[in-house]
Amino acid sequence: MWENLTSTSVPFANLVVRAVVVYIFILILMRISGKREMGHMGVIEFVTVLLISNAVQNSMNAGDNSLIGGLVLALSLIVLSMGFSAIAYRSGFFSRVFEGTPTLLIHKGKLIAKNMQRERMRESEVRVLLRKQGIHHYAEVSAAVLEADGTLSITKIGDLKIEGEAP
Repeated sequence: MWENLTSTSVPFANLVVRAVVVYIFILILMRISGKREMGHMGVIEFVTVLLISNAVQNSMNAGDNSLIGGLVLALSLIVLSMGFSAIAYRSGFFSRVFEGTPTLLIHKGKLIAKNMQRERMRESEVRVLLRKQGIHHYAEVSAAVLEADGTLSITKIGDLKIEGEAP
């Protein structure tokens, strides 16, 4: 009985290499898909992530269904996650590649169409995000920035104060 839980049909090194390859491949795919999807995952994106996890399961475990094999894979994925976070923290280049950069969507009350296209955002989506923050007109917005994590940061026109200016 215990042998089924602790013996693996695949060497540990094989499991670790498979985990690394799948992790990096999925990380790149998710990064290509855009930051908006990660921060504001809709039903379509959520189902896609669930199906991807099921689709790559066998490529990681090579048919090994042992408890130890699963633990080795889980440990490998956690170590990879911590490693990539540390690398992104220390390297501006890797941070931009794997975590992205902010994108200005609204400047002085005007939508920036080119940036919205690049982020694959519709005007209606931006309006929803603005309404969630109590803003109903673009004219109220000095700047709206789609952050690397998918959230929208907004500066209202009246919120900016220039140093030395009377309140």
